[in-house]
Amino acid sequence: MKTRIFAGVLTAMALFGLSVGAQVAQAMEFEEGTHYERLTVPVQTADDTRVEVVEAFSYACVHCKTFDPAVEAWHHEQGAGVDFQRMPAIFNPTWAIFAQAYYTAEVLGVTDQVHAPIFKAIHEQGKDLRDPAAMAVLFETFAGVPKADFDQVYSSFGVRSKMQQAQAHGRAYGLTGTPSMIVDGLFRTDGQMAGSNAMMLEVVDYLVAIQAEDRGIDLPPPATLQAPAGLTADGE
Repeated sequence: MKTRIFAGVLTAMALFGLSVGAQVAQAMEFEEGTHYERLTVPVQTADDTRVEVVEAFSYACVHCKTFDPAVEAWHHEQGAGVDFQRMPAIFNPTWAIFAQAYYTAEVLGVTDQVHAPIFKAIHEQGKDLRDPAAMAVLFETFAGVPKADFDQVYSSFGVRSKMQQAQAHGRAYGLTGTPSMIVDGLFRTDGQMAGSNAMMLEVVDYLVAIQAEDRGIDLPPPATLQAPAGLTADGE
C-alpha cells in the first residue's frame, strides 16, 4: 500500500513539472545519522552564494567509475544555484598519482576530454596509468595535450598545492571511502548510508533543497516531465 501511495505522489508531482530528483526529495524525508551525517566541523565552501556539492572520488575506485554517468547526468540537471565540484580522495600513493592526473587535467582545462577515458582505460582496458608517461599518452590522445606540456603541469607547484588542499579537505570531510558526496560543507553521505549510490543523489537533492531554503538561495525550476499517456492534470 505504501508503495502505491508513494508512486501516486510521484505521478502527481510529475504533472506539475517536478524532476525525479525533486520528486523524491520532496516525497521522502531522510534522517540525519542514518542517511547522511553532519560534519564535526563545518568546512568553508568556495562560493557562499550557491549550495556547494562535492563528489569525493578516485579513478582507482571501480564504484566511482560505475557511479560517474549518474553523477554526471545529475550535474548537468543542476542550475546556477548549485556549485558542483569533484575532489579526488587520496588514501594511498596510487590514489595520489590519480589525484595528480586529475588536477593536471584541471589546470590544462581538459577535464571533460580525459575524465571518462581515464576511468575506461583503468577499469575496462586494464591499463596501468600509474606511470606518468602512460597518462601523458592518454592526455595527448584524447585532449591533444603535448607531452612536454603534460610533464610541466603534472610536476608543477600548482598541482601539488591542489593535492595538499584535497588531502586537507578529505580529513575535514571525514572521508572513509568513495564515492562520497558533501553538501555545503556541512553534510556527508555515501552509498552505504543512503542505501545505494543512486539513492545517494536523492539524499543530496534533499539536502540541497534544505540548504537553499535555509540560506535564501533561489534554485531554478527543474526540467518538466511528461505526464503519463492518458492522464491529465485533472487526473482524467
